Amino acid sequence: MNKKNMQLRARAVHWQRFSRRGDGAFLSLRKEIVIGVLSVSTLASVVPAAVAAQTAAPAQGDSLRHVDLDDVEVTATRVPMPMEQAARLVRVVTREQIQSSPAQSVNELLQQTAAVDVRQRGAFGVQTDISINGGTHDQIVILLNGVNISSPHTGHLAADFPVSLDDIERIEILQGAASRIYGTSAFSGAINIVTQSSPDTIPHHTLTNATLRAEGGSYGTFSGSGSLHLTTKGTYHNVSLGYRQSDGGTDNSDFAQRRVYYNGGLYTPSLPQVDWQLGYTNMDYGANTFYSGKYPDQWEENERYTVSVSAKTRGRVSLAPTLYFNRAYDHYQLIRGSSTGENHHRTDVYGAALNASVEWQAGTTAVGAELRNEGILSTSLGRPLDEDLYVPIHGDDGYYTNKDSRTNLCYFVEHDLVLSRWTLSVGVMANMNTALDHKYRLYPGVDIAYRPAQQWKLFASFNMAQRMPTFTDLYYKSPTNEGNTGLQPEETTEYTLGAAYHTHRLSAEVRLFYRHQRNMIDWIMTAADSANDYTTYHATNFRVDNIGMNVSAQADLLQWPTAHNTLGGLSLSVDYAYIHQKRHDDVEVYASSYALDYLRHKCTATLSAQLTDRLSATLSYRWQQRMGNYVHYAPYTAEDGTTAYTASTRNYRPYALLDAKVQWRSNPPARGGAGPWEVYVQGTNLTSHRYYDIGNIPQPGFWLMAGLTVHLGAR
Repeated sequence: MNKKNMQLRARAVHWQRFSRRGDGAFLSLRKEIVIGVLSVSTLASVVPAAVAAQTAAPAQGDSLRHVDLDDVEVTATRVPMPMEQAARLVRVVTREQIQSSPAQSVNELLQQTAAVDVRQRGAFGVQTDISINGGTHDQIVILLNGVNISSPHTGHLAADFPVSLDDIERIEILQGAASRIYGTSAFSGAINIVTQSSPDTIPHHTLTNATLRAEGGSYGTFSGSGSLHLTTKGTYHNVSLGYRQSDGGTDNSDFAQRRVYYNGGLYTPSLPQVDWQLGYTNMDYGANTFYSGKYPDQWEENERYTVSVSAKTRGRVSLAPTLYFNRAYDHYQLIRGSSTGENHHRTDVYGAALNASVEWQAGTTAVGAELRNEGILSTSLGRPLDEDLYVPIHGDDGYYTNKDSRTNLCYFVEHDLVLSRWTLSVGVMANMNTALDHKYRLYPGVDIAYRPAQQWKLFASFNMAQRMPTFTDLYYKSPTNEGNTGLQPEETTEYTLGAAYHTHRLSAEVRLFYRHQRNMIDWIMTAADSANDYTTYHATNFRVDNIGMNVSAQADLLQWPTAHNTLGGLSLSVDYAYIHQKRHDDVEVYASSYALDYLRHKCTATLSAQLTDRLSATLSYRWQQRMGNYVHYAPYTAEDGTTAYTASTRNYRPYALLDAKVQWRSNPPARGGAGPWEVYVQGTNLTSHRYYDIGNIPQPGFWLMAGLTVHLGAR
């Protein structure tokens, strides 16, 4: 034992894979821990096997406690490292929090994070805009197992996920500029959805389990889903599919959602690990006043395909190649069932990345490159095609008449140094985009953290980032919107200070940031537009600064014994975000669609109770105040009998929402976690409050859902 301890002090500890054997205890040595199997790139699939502490059934007395995340490896740098050592704060939503939440979709789940602004145009995340720390929906990167699935068409469609809440192992939320980590478009943050993947250890026989879920509720809502997990000695396979439909809760907000997802992998001790995933979604919905209050009867259909494969070698020198392809179809009608204002779009994105890291005496150095091509075929977006180059529209008799594409090439270099009390991460991204020129622009970053004691971490960072305009920003034109082909790419410089305190019973974080933003892109209405009956929003660039803070805390308040020698109890989490914005121009803006409609205040609170060994309940509260205003259109009947509108600006009003979920498990947590089956009832907007996330689009009132989940096979 003494000899082994001496060896640990002399050098870093290496092993192939996390397991439930207690290897995480090495972190208490405060030494550098190197996990060879994990990807050196945030573009490669993140293996949830590295978070065995999360997937294990709660131990006696831990059924309600906040999961200890120090062992969890997060991608806050080019080389993933444990949260305890990371120089930036990453908010992790665990599987336990997901399963207990009243949220009915990924988008609604993110609403409980104060730094994340989720602007829904319908229930269940039907076309949702997601932004971080006062940014816009186009300024974040959304990843699925580390693979970028963001859309260059528009960020409105980025949150159409092929996975359900049951598929997700955890969600990582990185706040702040992160171009040197995630590439371009990581302007104000990134969200990485990590699904269930390979097991904790390589089994010696086949393991199979399945989950079936059915639920129904208000407004004719029904959904059914199922998943199958198969693990053999050298492979794993997860298949998930689901369907949901609803009348929508408000006028012209009905929808139908379909999805299929498969991920798998090959893992053997002697070969590199290989992971792959395929996703498909199809959704059609009534788009009540989505893009203009003057047209309440809009409609849209989206179809999306996602494919990726990645590999990881083991050892002190590690390689991680990744290939991916995303295709999306969008069919939009300004007037449902009519060709008026109708658009068709097809977006294709393919990319390849190669990343490498080497561990040496002075730390870990990572280098990498990514080639990403983004293209669009459309009836309205892009440059006009010659008639002989028209492309037939998918599923329609017409043709795509416009086209555009661009190639983005990034090179990365980063060095990470982890000491007993300090973590230093320094890197830079060199970026070239063919839509601009063939010049490289540099976006550096420095993150530093100091741990004065085991429970404390202080951190500071400086990072720069860039975001290219979407094809919608550049080309979109309608009776109420006009794009701008002269838009410049957005750039930002961000400074962050913060502190974190963590014990087994209490966690608290505070983060302060200042973001200086140049060439910010927004759709605004000027004085001239307002004088012309508030007709048109224009895409434009301007300068704006954001300064803000986030404060959060999680605590176990009470504990009490239950019937099966477990501990029930009460836990509380509170999260608050504040943002102040200053614009640097003299243009009088009558209305803004996105950038100036930021959340000044947002506060969330979640109270969770393990009432008995089988019965649990969660209560979620959210209050927010949005700055900015919107153009309100009031219909009236004109002299000729047609419908006309009067227009005026209205400020957003603050609102508060209360959601709840009660769940009964057939087995207590100490006897296997979820058990063979569970039944739940959940309600959103319990007070049936009338509110708006986006102007002119009222959100549903009280919504009640009930469901049954059945687990089959080995667990």
